[in-house]
Amino acid sequence: MSRTRAEPKEAQLLANPSALAAGRRHSVGRRWDGTVLAVGDTAAAECRVEHWEDVVVVAAGNVHTATNTGRSHTVGLRSDGTVLAAGWNGDGQCDVVGWRGVTAVAAGWRRTLGLLANGRVLAVGRSAEGQCDVQSWREMVVLACGDWHSVGVRSDGSALAAGNNRRGQCAVEEWRDLAAISAGYLHTIGLRADGRAVATGDRAAGACEVDEREDVLALDAGSYHSVGVTMSGRVLAAGDNSYGQCEVGGWSDIVAVAAGSTHALGLRANGTVVTAGNNADRQCEVDAWSGVHLS
Repeated sequence: MSRTRAEPKEAQLLANPSALAAGRRHSVGRRWDGTVLAVGDTAAAECRVEHWEDVVVVAAGNVHTATNTGRSHTVGLRSDGTVLAAGWNGDGQCDVVGWRGVTAVAAGWRRTLGLLANGRVLAVGRSAEGQCDVQSWREMVVLACGDWHSVGVRSDGSALAAGNNRRGQCAVEEWRDLAAISAGYLHTIGLRADGRAVATGDRAAGACEVDEREDVLALDAGSYHSVGVTMSGRVLAAGDNSYGQCEVGGWSDIVAVAAGSTHALGLRANGTVVTAGNNADRQCEVDAWSGVHLS
């Protein structure tokens, strides 16, 4: 994510580059020195980031848990505006080697988006549902990817969406004064500059229930759940809890969060990371991590 306009202090964390990312079966963290940590499934080499350097933003491709999903990719934005990618490249989602002048990145299932300094958007990967139809977008400052849809925030605080809208997950045209946005499988959540959360899409799992909050500092959407941090430091979660991914009530001193398919990550102010949820592929084995930093 990136920010090109002044915003209230309470919205800055979400508008700043991300140091944490959670995918279908892996977790990624950016350390203070620009190196990157990753744990979890390695079948598609999505965790092969040990040689990355000078990284300022990380993103992880995510997809809802199903028998025919699992392979993923990882994206890293370097301080010089170039982009790195590792992992599954079946639809060309890792073909970012020629990108230049990028200020933010987002990764979804089978695709990658890049934000240019002029507010235009680059896209590679699967576009069967229209999720890469972002060529006409202008004046963008924030990007996010769901499974089959892409969303973004413009410099005037309005939102745009492209892709699958079968549950209303792209119905963001009325949103205003946004500081950030995040997309899951069938839902989208946004954060206004005044700390109020908004949500649209499938409400069956409860992932949209964060739209009742008015004191939110940071939010992230997983496949069927949403995780956030309030201005008082409390961590909240809503939606599916089949794997314990919403059991975040005991977390403290959290400054950022990330939600994957069935797990959640929380970044403490001291640079360590806490987790909740599915650990079948070791995606929650982050106890040895340190020095993970927002900027």
